[in-house]
Amino acid sequence: MGGRPMTITSDRWYRFALTPAELWASISSVDDFTEWWPWLRRFDAEGLVVGDRWVATVQPPLPYSLTLTIELSEVTSPSRVVAIVGGDVVGSARLEIQPDEEVTSCRVRLISSLSPGNRYLRAVAVMARPLVRFWHDWVLDTGARQFQHRLTDGG
Repeated sequence: MGGRPMTITSDRWYRFALTPAELWASISSVDDFTEWWPWLRRFDAEGLVVGDRWVATVQPPLPYSLTLTIELSEVTSPSRVVAIVGGDVVGSARLEIQPDEEVTSCRVRLISSLSPGNRYLRAVAVMARPLVRFWHDWVLDTGARQFQHRLTDGG
C-alpha cells in the first residue's frame, strides 16, 4: 500500500442463522445501519448497488472518529460485495456470503486490507500498533455481534 507504515489485513468468518438471501435482504437495508450500530455516527448511502459511494463516520470507544468513503465496485446478490475504502482509512474490503451446511444458516467472510489514510493516523499506528489492531478488530467483531443481536431480536 504505497509504503504505509501499517496495513491491517483481516480474514474473519461469522455465522448467521439466515439463508444467504435472507441475510442479503437485511444488509440491503442501508437506512437501518445507524440504528444497528450506535458507533456509526453518520452513514449516507443510496443502497447496496454497484457504483454507490457510501460515506460513514465511525466512533469507536476512542477520543476521535474516523470518516470513510466506501465505493462499491462489485455487488453480486446474494453472495458478494467488493469495495474500495478511502478517507481516514484506505484500502479494500470484500464480503462473501456462503450457504452453510445447515440449510437455514450462512457463513459470512470479511476480507480487508486497510491502512491509515492521513498523517495523524499513520503516526498513531506507528506508536500504538497493538491498540490500532485491537480497535480494528473491536469494530468488526462488535459490529457482527450487534448485527446478530438485531436479527435475533427482530429489530
